[in-house]
Parts: sequence; C-alpha cells; structure tokens
Amino acid sequence: RNEMNDEINRINQVLPTITGEETRAIQRWMRSVIDRLDRYKTEHKRVLKEATTLLELALWKANLGDNGGGSSRDREGYEVRTTLGSREKARKELRVTSGADVVIKNVLPFLLLKY
Repeated sequence: RNEMNDEINRINQVLPTITGEETRAIQRWMRSVIDRLDRYKTEHKRVLKEATTLLELALWKANLGDNGGGSSRDREGYEVRTTLGSREKARKELRVTSGADVVIKNVLPFLLLKY
C-alpha cells in the first residue's frame, strides 16, 4: 500500500511537466498498477475459497462433538456402542446438516471485495 502511495505521489509531482516519453511512462505505470490489482484480486479469491472451506470444516467438526467417537449416549444417558458404519453415516449426515451453508452465506458478503 505504501509502495503504491509513494508511486502515486511521484507521478503527481511529474504530471505538470509531461512530455511524450513521460506519458508513456505513466501509461506503463498505470498498466503495472492494474496488473498488481488483478494479482491481488486473484489471491484474495484463492484465500477466500480456502477460508470458506476451513470454516465449513470447523463447523462440521464442532457439530460432530462426541458423535465422532466410538460410542454415544442414549436418551437416559447410558453409553451405547456404535458401529463404524453408523458413525460414518452420522459424520456424513452432520456434514450436510452442520449449518455451514447458512453461516457461509451470511459471512461471505463481509469478506468479498467490491470491484
């Protein structure tokens, strides 16, 4: 950010004495700024996608709680052994019903860039 501000200030000092070569220099500078912004936008999208995935996984894990272990509790609070198949089924179901879609839908607008 400071680098870009310094460059803008440098260009503003030069603008009053523009010649043909300086015009081309300004155009090259503008192109470099636009290219840099495009790289930053691409990087932001990549980081945002990664953050969204991490948020989804964190919500899923939080909802798993003790359900991912080798046992669970019945209505009376007694420990009940579960099979690997039923635990896997419960984990998959919780991934769908973790509420991540709702949370992400409401968090994402605060993280998106407005171009």
